Amino acid sequence: MSELGWRAFLAADDLQDWVILHGGPTAVFTRPSLRQAAQLAAAIAELPALESRTLLTVAADRLTVKLTREIWGTEERHIEVAREISRVAREHGAVADTCAVQEVQLAIAAKPEETDLGFWRAVLGYQPLQEDNCIDPNGHGSTVWMQELNPARPLRHAMHVDVSVGRTEAEARMNAAVAAGGRIVDDSEAPSAWILADRSGNKVCIAAWPDGMRPADHERGTEDSLNK
Repeated sequence: MSELGWRAFLAADDLQDWVILHGGPTAVFTRPSLRQAAQLAAAIAELPALESRTLLTVAADRLTVKLTREIWGTEERHIEVAREISRVAREHGAVADTCAVQEVQLAIAAKPEETDLGFWRAVLGYQPLQEDNCIDPNGHGSTVWMQELNPARPLRHAMHVDVSVGRTEAEARMNAAVAAGGRIVDDSEAPSAWILADRSGNKVCIAAWPDGMRPADHERGTEDSLNK
């Protein structure tokens, strides 16, 4: 796995339609109807540079395009692929909405010797992606990531939700969650990430990483969210 691809993507020009999520480069293009969103998907599917992990998801008024389904699979060649997709979208009159781009990931944490990714792959019917995660082969559900808990912690296992969004959306999402009754557990990495909890203490991390990370955060993600 290499960081070179997604770093190059973040630094490239003419990619204003795209957001780098935990699942890699993603864009949402809006259309007036399901039929028109499907037509756009069909046109994009004709591009020769798409690959097996490219995911096109059509909803009532939008098309979501994921190039790789994982940040570590991002390569420099995806820069031109993204530009071509944006060109096709413009030709179809579609409008990119970076605030609508998101990915929800389930993080299942355990002590290193008790990590049980095989169980989660089996029970969910998911497929391996990397050695510490798995994905829904149908593209409907979230990625499941196995996170190693600090061995010094008294907990043996834990779970939380990661909400990966773009830099233009993260703070608004955090504010909406707090207004709805949530509380901030940790904002030390803001505006790259906020750790929130509901009234019962269930944790969720809203992360604009890596899309909105500050220069000092380039070597950090949100991997420590359960250790705070």
